[in-house]
Amino acid sequence: MRQMKAAVYEGPQKVAMHHLPIPEVNEGWALIKVNYCGICGTDLNIYSGNHPRAKEPLIIGHEFSGTIIEHPSLREGTPVTVRPLLFCGECEPCQNGYSHVCKSLRLLGIDQAGGMAEYVLAPVEEVYTLPKNMSLKRGALIEPFAVAVHAVRESNFKPGDRVTVFGAGPIGICTAVSLKLFGAQSISIVEVQPFRKHIAESLGFSVIDPTQSSDHIPESDVVFDCAAHPSAAKQLVSVTKIKGQIILVGTYKYPTELDMQNITFKEISVKGTRVYTKRDYEIAITLLSIDFEFEKLITQEFTVETVDEAFSLLGSGGDSMKVLISL
Repeated sequence: MRQMKAAVYEGPQKVAMHHLPIPEVNEGWALIKVNYCGICGTDLNIYSGNHPRAKEPLIIGHEFSGTIIEHPSLREGTPVTVRPLLFCGECEPCQNGYSHVCKSLRLLGIDQAGGMAEYVLAPVEEVYTLPKNMSLKRGALIEPFAVAVHAVRESNFKPGDRVTVFGAGPIGICTAVSLKLFGAQSISIVEVQPFRKHIAESLGFSVIDPTQSSDHIPESDVVFDCAAHPSAAKQLVSVTKIKGQIILVGTYKYPTELDMQNITFKEISVKGTRVYTKRDYEIAITLLSIDFEFEKLITQEFTVETVDEAFSLLGSGGDSMKVLISL
């Protein structure tokens, strides 16, 4: 039986390369040869042993690009990415066209084998072809950009608005870049970590460090919380204009304080967002086709053989933005 290399979560603080059989293709599924797979915050949550659904041994990873091996309508070698959602199709949200918030939503790389392997299976309908001029490396950024696109599309944002983004991690930067390309008048990013501040500034953004007395966060029409940190939550309402909107993009691990009184006084709306729709994926692919320095987000690349080093770097809080695993 042919074997492949795969990054396998073995338990808390343990990710290692394994040799495993190449998966067999069943009806309704496509087989993809993976080229690049990104590491995201969810993967780090799995790595720490704190994800409630991910159980070892598990091939992790859901931000990936590659080429078709087997697909009912796409030719072998076609460059693709995947929307890694698995949904029931039967619950009320699914029946109403909201499968991205399926009551039993699952993901590749969390609930079943993901894309941090030389080969991965994906539902045929969730495979998206990449434009001819797009590199597979850039294609691996589509998933996090789809998160950002969904957040912007779910908001009341209009071109010309002033916006603030809390957090300059990968999702925060993807959100800020999306807003810039969608026509925001001004974008303020709130971040305290020096390396992330540097990346944001290198992309032309104004970065505010709230620990510095000289830095002031301006009021904005729409505020995007990509930090999901209690210190950010305490500031969201005060920096949102009257009749403005707060969009929760990051996922809080625990209940946190929010200024409910001034949400009422200022008639602010608060909206949560989760993953992405099919349309968000299509828009993200178009967005990544624009002439922009998207690759600046990729700060490190590791091979699957050295995947443990990549997770050690990220787990220790080392300087990084988006880390890719090459396969």
